[in-house]
Amino acid sequence: MDNLSEALEKLKLASTDSTTDRAESCLDCLLKALANNNTEASMKIQEMDILPLLPTLLNPQSSCTPKVANIIAEVAKNEFMRSPCVDAGLIPPLVQLLNSTDQEVLLQTGRALGNICYDSHSLQAQLINMGVIPTLVKLLGIHSHNTALTEMCLIAFGNLAELESSKEQFASTNIAEELVHLFQKQSEHEKKEMIFEVLAPLAENDVIKLQLVEAGVVECLLEVVAHTVDGEREEDVAQLKTASDLMVLLLLGDESMQKLFEGGKGSVFQRVLSWIPSHNHQLQLAGALAIANFARNDGNCIHMVDAGIVQKLLELLDRHVEEGNVTVQHAALSALRNLAIPVVNKSKMLSAGVADVVLKFLQSEMPPVQFKLLGTLRMLIDTQAEAAEQLGTNGKLVERLVEWCEAKDHAGVMGESNRLLSALIRHSKSKEVVRTVIQGGGVKHLVTMATSEHMIMQNEALVALGLIAALDLAAAEKDFVGSSLVSVLHKLLSDERSAPEIKYNSMILICAVMGSEPLHKEVQNLAFIDVVSKLRAHENKTVSHQASLTEQRLTAQS
Repeated sequence: MDNLSEALEKLKLASTDSTTDRAESCLDCLLKALANNNTEASMKIQEMDILPLLPTLLNPQSSCTPKVANIIAEVAKNEFMRSPCVDAGLIPPLVQLLNSTDQEVLLQTGRALGNICYDSHSLQAQLINMGVIPTLVKLLGIHSHNTALTEMCLIAFGNLAELESSKEQFASTNIAEELVHLFQKQSEHEKKEMIFEVLAPLAENDVIKLQLVEAGVVECLLEVVAHTVDGEREEDVAQLKTASDLMVLLLLGDESMQKLFEGGKGSVFQRVLSWIPSHNHQLQLAGALAIANFARNDGNCIHMVDAGIVQKLLELLDRHVEEGNVTVQHAALSALRNLAIPVVNKSKMLSAGVADVVLKFLQSEMPPVQFKLLGTLRMLIDTQAEAAEQLGTNGKLVERLVEWCEAKDHAGVMGESNRLLSALIRHSKSKEVVRTVIQGGGVKHLVTMATSEHMIMQNEALVALGLIAALDLAAAEKDFVGSSLVSVLHKLLSDERSAPEIKYNSMILICAVMGSEPLHKEVQNLAFIDVVSKLRAHENKTVSHQASLTEQRLTAQS
């Protein structure tokens, strides 16, 4: 340690008279001390106030520069030294050194900046603002043959790509081409993994997604899948997952997805389809998620249904009723739900037996599967009266829906259950469905749904309740009274924030329940006529007209 103190004193003198030889021997002593005991040597460097001397030694023309940068990199391995490095003004001269042509200077400079800014988003953001991203991308292109420099760039990209502010700068460079070019040259698992770690955060940006697709990253990913699909080594399994996950991520961008779909004739689309019947769960999952992502516009959905993809998904689901892989179930149901959105697909999918296969998962205890199951059925029966009646008279389904309507721990499942219950009534307009829902105890949930914070759900509930009142008021009377329906309607009509359609449907429902004596009494007791008469002046003509009709009805039956 005495030798270190002496070397540090000499370095102070050397930094003032620019004697390169004397400085070099001091720097060698420092590096040796750091190698022996980094923490202790770093504390001594800090104690003797050496860091502020180093910016002057970071001279691009000096032979000392790589050693100075190396010392900074070693010192900055200690968390307690990072702020002092920043305070000593080391970042700006280090950033300047990234323009050097000396590969050793570049390597040590990259290490130094990486260690100083490690785990600090604010310092990494500072580097981005200083323009290091285009510089590093350029370095990667020039020095792709230098393994150490390449790894340094990849580590830097991995850290910087986590920041949202970096994406725009990355998108303005040729990073996609450089990474794909680098990936194609790699044979080692570790190197590919490093590139994957950069690709994943970058591919979250839609502009970069398209750049990666155009640069040929998909072909690289498909090659990885082909080589690892039958592998049993841990690294094969990991690479297969990473490559297929990244493939699905690229499909989340509208332009990149459409480019790969190529009107349903794209080779990539065809390869992804072949993953669905695979025996590998990871590929089944990626294939189903890819179909769900391709199914994000009506044209694609119609083409895929006509091409017979529904059958492949049903076969996959059938395999997982027993095997029960939840992620695959969820992905396949997501794909079916998206495919069922275009009106022309609904009857085709119902004829293919989609509803029957989906119902096999009714006993699932997994909320993600429950949620997608409900959404798929709701999409299928939209405007399909026959299917809505068939499902709406299925006592087991209605019983399960009523149970899920109380799933307070899972808001999504609860909301979708309510919406499907309402949809069964609205699309079937069937007295049998209404009776099944009443017997199953569903009415109170629809009344609660009418108080939802989401207007679309309020409206769906009110329309369904109106149909219940119109089709079988006598059977629903007890539930309407028990769930305080009239009181709920009074609140909706009195609330100035209620949308016009909510007010309109609430008045329709008031008129419908007037045929019941106990409900009629409740309407009279709550003085509805006062609330309704005010709505005659409502700016929405449909609401004001319905208010006049409702007022006449209330007056006539008072």
